[in-house]
Amino acid sequence: QVQLVESGGGSVQAGGSLRLSCAASASIFKGNAMGWYRHTPVKQRELVAYISSGGSTYYADSVKGRFTISRDNAKNTMYLQMNRLKPEDTAVYYCNTLGDFGPWGQGTQVTVSS
Repeated sequence: QVQLVESGGGSVQAGGSLRLSCAASASIFKGNAMGWYRHTPVKQRELVAYISSGGSTYYADSVKGRFTISRDNAKNTMYLQMNRLKPEDTAVYYCNTLGDFGPWGQGTQVTVSS
């Protein structure tokens, strides 16, 4: 594991949309399941969604039906399309493998106002 760079966060009103991107080094990305995690000061790290190297997906109940995870294996990049955002989605979002963590990226801040 070498590098993870999250981007695409911002401030939006409730009901809005954002698309997050995770650019990873090939040593991290290729052949591995990848997940999106979020963290707030009052909640332990939460797994939001993950996608296997073959495209199988998982979503937390809190985001199911609103978020879509995808990956482009040729670009070593993962995405999280977030629609119908709610204030409770406010968090710093990180990407990483599903376990066997190396260093984490800086994360990207998502702020949803009511």
